[in-house]
Amino acid sequence: MIALLNVHPSRRGDLREPDILRTEPHVRVDSYEDSFGNACTRFTVPAGDIRLYNSFLVEDSGALDAVCMGARQAPVEDLPPDVLKYLLASRYCETDLLSNTAFRMFGSTTPGWSRVQAICDWVHEHVTFGYSFARATKSAVEVLAERKGVCRDFQHLAIAFCRCLNIPARYATGYLGDIGVPPADSPMDFSAWFEVYLEGRWWTFDARHNQPRIGRVLMAVGRDAADVAITTSFGMATLTQFTIVTDEVQTMAVTATG
Repeated sequence: MIALLNVHPSRRGDLREPDILRTEPHVRVDSYEDSFGNACTRFTVPAGDIRLYNSFLVEDSGALDAVCMGARQAPVEDLPPDVLKYLLASRYCETDLLSNTAFRMFGSTTPGWSRVQAICDWVHEHVTFGYSFARATKSAVEVLAERKGVCRDFQHLAIAFCRCLNIPARYATGYLGDIGVPPADSPMDFSAWFEVYLEGRWWTFDARHNQPRIGRVLMAVGRDAADVAITTSFGMATLTQFTIVTDEVQTMAVTATG
């Protein structure tokens, strides 16, 4: 089994408690970084039940997702080689089937940030969220046809549209607590968003919530959800329980006097 259940290496410097994946029963766990730079663990699961768990504290700036309305789109020929893979079709983002649609819908928008925001606005307004709409095989083409899905479906469709318009886009997954927004009625879960490459860096967008948020804790990035599955099993495995809790902890400065 391969698991992506640790924070992304880019957030390790923010950890205030160790982020260690534990198992019951104990098994040997080996760690490595995959080709997308994600922290992965691999282990052999014995017959029977196994529990995977961890708990950690991470410091966050408390700032909203960065916004740069003037961020420009780079010509494809100027993109770094490691970014080019985020322009290609992938398992859940069929750019070859959506290119004509993307150009028809968004080809007249201003390239760069405005174009990405137009895509997010459209997906947010035209796709209905619901856990009952989840399907492991649902792709961007099917989301466009059905107009409903979960957070990963919103991101897959937005990613595919961006790539069709030569904007590098990658899938992101992590923790997103209800900080600065009304608490959701649904159980806590990992969240999906996406990132686009503009002005020489990656920027966060979220077609489901479509608003800057506080406290995103990145776990993994990839071409789509297939690259960042929380677990990948080579053999039969059945998920029987899944629980996530994210709490905001206020820090206090303590001054000692003598």
